[in-house]
Amino acid sequence: MKKSYVVIFIGIILSFFSCEVDDICLEPTTPQLIIRFYDASNPTVKKSVTNLNVWIDGKDSIIKNKTLDSISIPLNTASDITKYKFSSSNLVDEVTYSYQRSEVFISRSCGYKFIFKNIAASKSSSNWVKQMIIINPNVENEKNAHIKILH
Repeated sequence: MKKSYVVIFIGIILSFFSCEVDDICLEPTTPQLIIRFYDASNPTVKKSVTNLNVWIDGKDSIIKNKTLDSISIPLNTASDITKYKFSSSNLVDEVTYSYQRSEVFISRSCGYKFIFKNIAASKSSSNWVKQMIIINPNVENEKNAHIKILH
């Protein structure tokens, strides 16, 4: 009788050691593009944009009527380009970001994330965006700005 209790006890103990830790993703996911706005007449001074709206054609605004000196926006993970419209005080500029996507495995619980390399930016008009400067061509994290927009 004692042997059966010992076998059951050992079975219970072994079952606890075979359990896995819960899969909770604590790693960051696909990073967003960080843009900072600067004064065109003095490119070292940050300058907030008033009445800023940011959207993709046919989609809802990501940013609507805000006054900000920096923003973070997502890039399209299904394509090598993302086109945004930026408006300030009813002046609209279309900006196209092109890049190379790279899928990176994080862990079993988090799966994959995308990083974006060799970011390039172009604009179709200069209504209020005067110049765009690439500060960091690789979007691997959200620690620092990637693009500087002068207005």
